[in-house]
Amino acid sequence: MDTIWEKTVDMPSYPPLKGTKKVETAVIGGGMAGILTAYFLAREGREVLVLEADRIGSGQTKGTTAKIAVSHGLIYEKLIREVGKDQARQYALMNQTAVRKYKELINDLQIDCDFKECDSYLYSRFRDEALKEEVHAAQSLGLPAVFADQTELPFSVAGAVRYAGQARFHPLKFLKAAAEGLEIYEHTMVNEVEGNRIITEHGTVEAENIVFATHYPIMNRPGYYFLRMHQERSYVVALTGTEQMEHMYLGIDPGDSLSFRSYGPYLLLGGGGHRTGENPLGGQYQMLKLTARQYWEHCRVDTEWSAQDCMTIDSIPYIGYYSYSRPGWFVATGFKKWGMSSSMASALLITDYIIERNNAFSHVFSPQRLHVKASAKALTKESAQTARGFILERFKIPKEEADQLKKGEGGLIEYEGKKAGAYKDENGEVFVVSLTCPHLGCVLQWNPEELTWDCPCHGSRFDYKGNLIDNPAKEDLTHEQPACISGDKEKEGIL
Repeated sequence: MDTIWEKTVDMPSYPPLKGTKKVETAVIGGGMAGILTAYFLAREGREVLVLEADRIGSGQTKGTTAKIAVSHGLIYEKLIREVGKDQARQYALMNQTAVRKYKELINDLQIDCDFKECDSYLYSRFRDEALKEEVHAAQSLGLPAVFADQTELPFSVAGAVRYAGQARFHPLKFLKAAAEGLEIYEHTMVNEVEGNRIITEHGTVEAENIVFATHYPIMNRPGYYFLRMHQERSYVVALTGTEQMEHMYLGIDPGDSLSFRSYGPYLLLGGGGHRTGENPLGGQYQMLKLTARQYWEHCRVDTEWSAQDCMTIDSIPYIGYYSYSRPGWFVATGFKKWGMSSSMASALLITDYIIERNNAFSHVFSPQRLHVKASAKALTKESAQTARGFILERFKIPKEEADQLKKGEGGLIEYEGKKAGAYKDENGEVFVVSLTCPHLGCVLQWNPEELTWDCPCHGSRFDYKGNLIDNPAKEDLTHEQPACISGDKEKEGIL
């Protein structure tokens, strides 16, 4: 379903790239990070264009809950402990700068995007000591954090960290305004990047600088970001008939990290997060709806959607040079679940890199950093998870189980001696696709909540027909023979 942001704005359209272009900087990706980077470079008088595979804002930007905040979970005590106070302060103040910069831009450009200043809370129902430690850590870094024991939430809490002076807005209304006047090409999928040459289906671009703002980096080498990140999904329902909330909230209890924020007549309730490719039972939307009705019996769901986030091994985004071996390449990725503040931080930092202006906050975000204490355990876990993804569920499904594939269900089957993924639609047609992710060959897993095939290694996603939804993969799944099995074939016992 469309997100609440898509339903409440008409986005402009831009032509696809055709032919050859030569430019100082090319930005790949037309989400918040890419558009903001192009905006700041253009404001500096630099020649820049944007290449977007679909429509601007159609990726993760449309799925955000659009909180502009420094309240990135229980992160500041962790950063002080693992990377040191100086770098923790860089992270904190860069994100605080990002919050302030949105306000400045919106005021300067008079952007009507439902911007509203508010406080942002991290709450717990059961423990307050961790929250008090986080308050102390955040305050020591110069952030406006205080401990609170009262909230607007429809349940009692043990405590909360309150960050004053944060904000929320309509991300697509903002993006639409920021994109005005930029050279943008939509429906332009980048197939390959060779040195300073970007190759698309219908044209090429030569650029001195190339910014990869594609959510997940599309080039495996150099950089090897697939070894240093995984992706996670989360879910949102937009409700009416609830109490409205003046401020924003996120739970920090394991298994109970619900998110709340209002927008107009709606309350956005989020949660149900899991690693991409690890959702065999589904049920996230149902959980959110049941939770909502527990507190607001007569509430109604207007729309529902999901989002995906890149998670780095030390909880800090990768912003800066793509690799030492590619001095003209830049990357912005690994925003965890804080894409709005991280997008602004990325745009400011990468602009400074390109125009060769010193930025005191750049070191902590450098993709070439090595935080051994913060990264070693997570890197081992990522490597083990990736290895598991190559062998997971490569086994034969008993024929009697395949025969019982119900309408609206997907699963692994063995068809003509080959293992494949199958989905039976409501009309009884069965769509069969390869289970090998075209990115790096991991075995895809069925996500019953969204009727998709998801990669547990690096987060690529495909619909049940095999069409690519989320990168880092750059191509659709291959269809097994036959691509679509009819109900008659089903009756003959093939499935």
